[in-house]
Amino acid sequence: MTEVSATELARNLKKVLDRLEHGGEEIVVIRNNHPIARMIPGSPHRTALEAMADLHRTLSPGAAEGWVAEGRSARTIADDERDPWDS
Repeated sequence: MTEVSATELARNLKKVLDRLEHGGEEIVVIRNNHPIARMIPGSPHRTALEAMADLHRTLSPGAAEGWVAEGRSARTIADDERDPWDS
């Protein structure tokens, strides 16, 4: 945990935020020799593809095969679409 004075935070906000975001540091803001705030890094943002990437590892081999087969056989939205201008 890193301590930063309120003055230093005001003067170097971008650097402090970069330390939070990229360094993953927890930062305590000090004013008049007292801690007044604690900043913690936010949770990382992930795309749906990244979130689903490791899902197969949580399934048993049989369940994983069934899930893949079901996904491949499912109809797509395009199967149900039609041209609204076609009469």
